[in-house]
Amino acid sequence: MQYNKILSIVFLCSFFAFRAFAQQNTNLNGLVADQSGKSVPGVLIKISPVSKGLVTDADGKFSINLPSNRNYTLDFSFMGFEDLSKNISLGTETHTMSITLADDTNDLEEFTVLGKSELKEIRERAFNVEVVDARKLHHTNLDLGHALDRVSGVRVRESGGVGSRMNFSLNGFSGKQVKFFIDGIPMDDFGTSFQLNNIPINLAERIEVYKGVVPIGLGADALGGAVNIVTKNVQKNYVDVSYSYGSFNTHRTVINTAYVGKSGFTVQLNAFQNYSDNNYWIDVDVADIETGKYYPDQRVRRFHDTYHNETVIAQLGVQGKPYADKLLIGLTAGKNYSEVQTGARLVTVFGDWHRKGTILMPTFKYQKRNLFVSGLDVNVNANYNFGSEQNIDTVNRRYNWFQQYKEYDVPGGERSYTLYKFNNNNAVFTANAHYNFGRVHTIAVSNVFNSFNRIGSDALNPDNDRYEEPRRSQKNITGLSYQLNWEEEASISAFTKIYNQTNYFTMSYNPSGEYGDVAYRNERENFTYPGFGITGSYFVTGNIQVKASFERSYRLPEPEELFGDMVNLQGNLDLQPETSYNYNAGVSIYKQLNSDHRLDVSANGFYRDAKDFIRPRLNNNQTMQVMDNLYSVTNIGVEGEVRWTYRDLLSAGANITYQNLRNNTEFEEGQTIPSIVYRDRVPNMPYLFGNGDFSVMLKDLLGKGNDLNFGYNLLYVHAFYLYWPSLGSEKFDVPEQLSHDVNVTYTTGDKGRLQLIAECRNILDSKLYDNFSLQKPGRSFSGKIRYFIY
Repeated sequence: MQYNKILSIVFLCSFFAFRAFAQQNTNLNGLVADQSGKSVPGVLIKISPVSKGLVTDADGKFSINLPSNRNYTLDFSFMGFEDLSKNISLGTETHTMSITLADDTNDLEEFTVLGKSELKEIRERAFNVEVVDARKLHHTNLDLGHALDRVSGVRVRESGGVGSRMNFSLNGFSGKQVKFFIDGIPMDDFGTSFQLNNIPINLAERIEVYKGVVPIGLGADALGGAVNIVTKNVQKNYVDVSYSYGSFNTHRTVINTAYVGKSGFTVQLNAFQNYSDNNYWIDVDVADIETGKYYPDQRVRRFHDTYHNETVIAQLGVQGKPYADKLLIGLTAGKNYSEVQTGARLVTVFGDWHRKGTILMPTFKYQKRNLFVSGLDVNVNANYNFGSEQNIDTVNRRYNWFQQYKEYDVPGGERSYTLYKFNNNNAVFTANAHYNFGRVHTIAVSNVFNSFNRIGSDALNPDNDRYEEPRRSQKNITGLSYQLNWEEEASISAFTKIYNQTNYFTMSYNPSGEYGDVAYRNERENFTYPGFGITGSYFVTGNIQVKASFERSYRLPEPEELFGDMVNLQGNLDLQPETSYNYNAGVSIYKQLNSDHRLDVSANGFYRDAKDFIRPRLNNNQTMQVMDNLYSVTNIGVEGEVRWTYRDLLSAGANITYQNLRNNTEFEEGQTIPSIVYRDRVPNMPYLFGNGDFSVMLKDLLGKGNDLNFGYNLLYVHAFYLYWPSLGSEKFDVPEQLSHDVNVTYTTGDKGRLQLIAECRNILDSKLYDNFSLQKPGRSFSGKIRYFIY
């Protein structure tokens, strides 16, 4: 009943908004081409006097609705071409125009302008979204995970160095509560060979971080946000190659290249590798393996933490055809090797246990604007991961941090004595369509289907029937939305989603009732829930925009949470779907102080009211983590960011986030007295953190086209509890953390094709912690060389 009332209010608001904003408009269509007649995609078009802007599509076409019976000036700009202005008089009939751009050799400044325009267009959407311009970080050694760690409201937490297990937190929601996409395709269960902290930043062109409400086109069960990694929209031939070497014997190589023929035939290749010994120093208490003598606060090296991965992403197909703007088939192939150094805490140490993983994933991508009728845009994507994971633990030894060990003669392992190898057999299919009609209306529908089926065997235990037990899960999320736009000054969007999940597994039971009698039976469970929401934005002035949104979202348990990851995460088949009421409100101010100075300021407030909140805790013997439901959790918080730029020479910015995540479960199951941890701050979750950065560009330092850039980044995390404050003491606190990073980039060569980079992270060698006191790397140095040709 409540659901129907809210939907009625949503659509009534939309109807009255339409009545208020609707007016007589006319459609303006056009095509932009070069002097040879070839269409030019990505051209920036500014329209005066209405202060509007848009970008040409993959076919060089553009279309926009404008008020009728008025005169306009259209300014066209794109790298490699001279700027062009056209004056038109728009009546009541559809107007079509053709534009030809002349070549220009000076393309660097136009490239910068285009990038800013694209990012600004995304930031000004009705959603609470922040955009990372990944191109500005291509000269660094950052991976996607560490690049996101600089975004307000985001904390990226790792259990160690390169390739270690990563946990992503956004406005208090973490792990699988936040969904990840690459070009709009869910990254669910891509395997350990394809994670954010082993994908180089060079793979991305930009990263969109949605806080709270997620666009219907990214259809998934995100509880409170999503991250969409947008790769390069290939239109021209290019090569981009880089190699870096750094502390702890760390090597990184990236190759990105593409060929685009005049016919539209396209071949794209992305390849990267990471290798590290991860043998950094840590401080830990050690007991002698033979005598048991205790040595507190010892400084030792990690000795069994080598990681490497290699990945190739190949795609081929066509672009700019009448039947498809983009049609690509591809294959992602890769492998990784990871030594397991510790358990969930440093008190557990291993010396031989390791893992292997592969990814073998065919892909299909199809995009078409104006399919069959004008205004109907369709996207279809599909992939299937045949990759495998193997857990190798066959040496029966017990290690300490001095690398001493005690070996036992009987067969066994450091934890489980296994050669278990499994395939998760994960399939993802997504389809979405947007239909623009009546000049200001858009209806969108999306569907995401995900299938998981873990099949495995153990050569050391070939007759173990447990490996034949079903571990299957299927999810389907269907969404429908309606959006109203009015001259890009205001917009409102209402949506609804249907979440469905079916899980297949085996449960133990006692068939006779006698002590010790255990049998197993196959089970099937199904969840279906409706979600809904509304979001809107309004430009108070041309420089001030306000946004607000509300949603009721669901997040269905992931297969890894249900069945475990076979390393440090124990499965929990009792997990229930979590739900949350999410509220967001924010303001953004874009101010061009004068021709040289620009100031951007934003602030956002959020409130989350979650039920059956899924969070990690240590299992009973504190050797592994396990996901568990916490009945009720609330989170109220604020975040803010300010950025100042002076031409393209100086830039400085800072952001800060405060979140008050509290246990709102007053009575635990079966209890009649209030819980001792009622209204406690949820443990092992940072609540105050921020970033600061500063960069200086010295142009033409040692000659024309030779530029020197200096960059600095600060990370701050306030101290936080590992355990419930009412049950623990200050000794369990993770201490306050402050880390400083610097980098220097020298750009030279024809059109700046060659870059030489030096970087130092954690320059003061501070002790940094993330998960249950697991220490992260200290000071590290790296050098990088990058060469690119367009």
